[in-house]
Amino acid sequence: MSSLPVNGKAPSLTFLLLWASYTYVASCIEDAAVPELSPGEYFSTLPRSKASLVYFRKEASPSTEVFLEQLENSIEALQDYGISVLKVNCHKEGEGLGYCREDSSLGKAYLFRGHVLLRELPTDALFSVDAIVANVLFALLFNEVKYLRTLKDLQNLEDSLKGQSDLAFAYVQAIGTAEHRVVMEAAFVYGSVKFALTTEVTLLRSIRSEEPDIPSSQLFFCHCKVNADPSQPCQRTRMEQLLTTLNVHKFLKLMGEPLMVEVAGDPEKISTVHTHLGLPLIFILTREETLEADKRTAESVAWRLLGKAGVLLLSRNSVGLNVLPQHNVAIKTAEEGVPVRYLVLKDTDEIVTLVEGDTQSEPIQSFQEEYEEEEEEEDNEQEIQDDQVVESIIRDRKHELSLENIRTLTEESFGSALTEANHTVVLFYASWEAVSLVVMHAYADVAAHLNGSPEISLARVNCWDWPQVCAQQNVTQFPALKVFTKEQRWLSYSGMWETQEMLRFIEVSRISCPVKLMTPTEVEEYLSFKILPYNHVVVLGLFDSSMKEAREAFTEAARVLEGYVTTAIYYEEDAAPVSHKYNVHLPGLLFAKPETQKRSIVHLSDYSTSDIVKTIRHLLLETFPEITVGNLPEFFQLEKPLLILFSDGALSERNEGEMRRLAAEETSTTFIACWLNLKNTPVGRGILKTYFGSSLPPLPLLLWISLHSGAEVFAFPSDQSFSQANVQTWIKKLKSGQEIPSAVLSDEDWKPRLPAYDFLSKMAPTLPEFTIYSGGSIHNGPEEEVEALGGKNAGAAVSKESTEGTAQEAEGEKELLVGGDLRGTAPRLAAREKQSKRHMEL
Repeated sequence: MSSLPVNGKAPSLTFLLLWASYTYVASCIEDAAVPELSPGEYFSTLPRSKASLVYFRKEASPSTEVFLEQLENSIEALQDYGISVLKVNCHKEGEGLGYCREDSSLGKAYLFRGHVLLRELPTDALFSVDAIVANVLFALLFNEVKYLRTLKDLQNLEDSLKGQSDLAFAYVQAIGTAEHRVVMEAAFVYGSVKFALTTEVTLLRSIRSEEPDIPSSQLFFCHCKVNADPSQPCQRTRMEQLLTTLNVHKFLKLMGEPLMVEVAGDPEKISTVHTHLGLPLIFILTREETLEADKRTAESVAWRLLGKAGVLLLSRNSVGLNVLPQHNVAIKTAEEGVPVRYLVLKDTDEIVTLVEGDTQSEPIQSFQEEYEEEEEEEDNEQEIQDDQVVESIIRDRKHELSLENIRTLTEESFGSALTEANHTVVLFYASWEAVSLVVMHAYADVAAHLNGSPEISLARVNCWDWPQVCAQQNVTQFPALKVFTKEQRWLSYSGMWETQEMLRFIEVSRISCPVKLMTPTEVEEYLSFKILPYNHVVVLGLFDSSMKEAREAFTEAARVLEGYVTTAIYYEEDAAPVSHKYNVHLPGLLFAKPETQKRSIVHLSDYSTSDIVKTIRHLLLETFPEITVGNLPEFFQLEKPLLILFSDGALSERNEGEMRRLAAEETSTTFIACWLNLKNTPVGRGILKTYFGSSLPPLPLLLWISLHSGAEVFAFPSDQSFSQANVQTWIKKLKSGQEIPSAVLSDEDWKPRLPAYDFLSKMAPTLPEFTIYSGGSIHNGPEEEVEALGGKNAGAAVSKESTEGTAQEAEGEKELLVGGDLRGTAPRLAAREKQSKRHMEL
């Protein structure tokens, strides 16, 4: 290890303070108002080689005023980085200027470097000073600060930096937050370290699995520059303090210091960057004959205390006579006047425990308590939940959606659109609702896949503009997807909001089930997948013509599963010979899977619809499937015990083979054998912590989980192998009551974290201006609407100005919409979407 100058002040910290003081004084001299220019002079004002954030002001609106207020507040912060802020008044001879035209540029600010346009920034993403600074710096450093989505992206970046540079990798909860600004400001200042950023929770959990359900922002330092072996991963150090500017500077300063240094002299007089930053120094006392071993010990301690303390190797020859021979460690705190303590410690764990115990100081605790109190003042769960979804919208805004294949429906066009195509798929959404906008991305992919199909038409209805349409279709939650046919038949989608899942539902829903087969040839073609496209499995019900009760139950079950399972029925006079051909006892079901060419047979002894639905769903499942967040509801609905093998990665060939043989046994129909890969589904670690607390058993771990009866969890003995015979014997014991459960779960109901909100029921009485008038008939006027909300007294609470404004607005719409003409209403509706303050009660 190289030596470190350990006396005197840290020069870089002094320089940073002087630089901050200078920029603060300089910014105070500048005019705090945004300079307003005419279109003719703004290009001549742009600095040639500097960055400028320019806003072309058109029509004034409440949202515009809020943005301009935040833009003004951000002038000083942006000037610190050499970024000027300008405002162009488009009403001053701006008709010919492209940026002033009423087109897609409305609601955007523009970032220039000289005269070159770098990025268009939506103004609704620049909602605060933090958001403005963070997004502007993010755009300027686009080629420097990488945005990572997966663990593979992070590993590839680390591999490219090995032996060349270190990496500062940050997770922030959302783009535009204060933490995002802190990271971007640090990336702007520190040139010797590469920076990377993510908002993906799965990526954070892949490198730190013990994160809570709602993790806070994190910063990691990846030591890639000192990595001599390209095959070894970069060592990562996590910053344990909150993500603030001062903490990030201290952390990066410490990461740039040598891991461990050798010193000589009186420890009382030795000072390093660590002491200037308020951290302790740990001295490992050494002698010549044990120098190499002590170096390895010191390096091990230094890695564990990186960012928490400085570690130095001190020769005993330079220590005074008052140090006993058995002393092996000395600790010096940053407090003045506190003498160095000499200790006798047994191992490195005691050193780490000593330092980590001392660092839990009162100032840190009080700051943490203040932080938690601020979090409690707001509905934290709702805000964080929304922020994660909104963040994905902001992140993907640069990917413009292709919606030309999706028809926009209105109150007048909705009914006629359903008769134009054999199948019409409609997405009901709200333009202001975050989840709807995220689902719109997947829906656009669905439209691209189905483009050119004449029998399927894709459409969308904005329930914020057309609440009556959505109310008539019984849409009370957003988003909702339905498939309509010309025969007035419709199916509602209840699966995952994922492109392939929606595509499969749409394709399967085109088939009216059960398909009635008329000849043995049609039966053979159906089972060989020649009749029906896009099917991963088909179900055939075989009945004698006299089995009316069983046939009707199967038909009803097929309708319940319509859109998810393709079913057919055969009950002609020659049903008996057909059943003999396929070895099916009547009444019975025949399952065929194209992937394996395997056919399964089930004899129906119970003719109830619910039992037939359960039987079909069970047989559709794979043999020994992998549990994921997406398919867990399918297994849970079967109301059978789950035999889950938890594994930290792929299963061994032997364990997988034994479990598959167990799952294929006929006796396994009373339970579901499956497995869960903690690397693919990190939520599994939280499940295990619920069962066993912090002391988790070693993996792989086999559990019997009976959620529907007793809520008991049994763990397979760790001293036995996962053989088919051992597991079967164990299952018999626990069923007979000979095994003791490892955990008993609470019997409380599983409910959503937040209740569903019926927005349409709230919109109807409070938003009369959103009613679209047609046929010349006008809805109740403003006075009648106020009475509907609470009578005359409620009307008295409404100011005269707001009543007059509503009356004028209603009168304007009356003139525009008489006779059902919708021309001229789109700009008004678009403007309303931006007036979020008017409906805060939602």
